[in-house]
Amino acid sequence: MRRVLPFLLLPVLAACAAPQDPEVTFYADGKAINVQPSQYCDVKSENCEVDTRAAGVLRVRPGRPVQISVPGELATTAWSVKFTYRNAKGEPQEPLRSKLFTERDPKYAYTLVLPNRDDQLESVEVQQYGSRIESSTTGAFDFVARGTWILSVDDRS
Repeated sequence: MRRVLPFLLLPVLAACAAPQDPEVTFYADGKAINVQPSQYCDVKSENCEVDTRAAGVLRVRPGRPVQISVPGELATTAWSVKFTYRNAKGEPQEPLRSKLFTERDPKYAYTLVLPNRDDQLESVEVQQYGSRIESSTTGAFDFVARGTWILSVDDRS
């Protein structure tokens, strides 16, 4: 009977393992990277876990798109993509954001294309929104990010 006991405990121990936070996949120039969230909170955007080392890095040449794949647990919620870039002269441009994707029309993938052919991407941030809303100093209301996945761009030639 002693030899059977360890085998009986394995399913119980596996069932007790904490669920893993969702990963986002970024793909550019033939390379892909899976990125853990740098911040992940409950649906109220509270009780957050932060991992400052979670950002991924990919080399992305000027004007090249970045494909982003998200798991179902993100695709069926409210999320968007925020990104920073600079023009061909190296001048930083205003950060831009994709449209808001929602559970009404789940989006499992998004291709980020820069405004101009010679623009250089600097960073990408996938943001999943929770149920909490806050007002800004301008009187507008914003959903608070529940989770963030960050890609830093290596633009060395």
